[in-house]
Amino acid sequence: MHITRFTDYALRVLMLVALKGEQLTTIQDIADHYQISKNHLMKVVQQLSQKGYLIAVRGSGGGVKLSRPPAEINIGKLFRDIETDLALVDCFADAKSCCITPACTLKRVFGRALRAFVSTLDEYTLEDLLAGQQQPLEELLSLAR
Repeated sequence: MHITRFTDYALRVLMLVALKGEQLTTIQDIADHYQISKNHLMKVVQQLSQKGYLIAVRGSGGGVKLSRPPAEINIGKLFRDIETDLALVDCFADAKSCCITPACTLKRVFGRALRAFVSTLDEYTLEDLLAGQQQPLEELLSLAR
């Protein structure tokens, strides 16, 4: 199982924005704190906004904030919303791609593993990711309160 960089960045964006509370956070601010590409973050923030995780405010003094409390942002749902390809093996996407598909159990085994993975993510919210870690995360990200 491989989580894309896009999903990693989406989680990081949500964590930082959650730490900022109601304060608007700019993409540049997020890029600076994580030392990652602003251009890539723009795509991540746009998708998070489109999917309803963030509220984007345009213009000078604009930025993003969470659309709802961290306790209402489920990590499993976020994962399914953001990850575009959950096909762990080729036969997930196209059963005709492999000559042994009719007799192979890999699709069933990997399907079960994927369901278990996502089911575990479903047990967590954004609030759980931050629980008891706000101060250390704020220090690591040099966030001023």
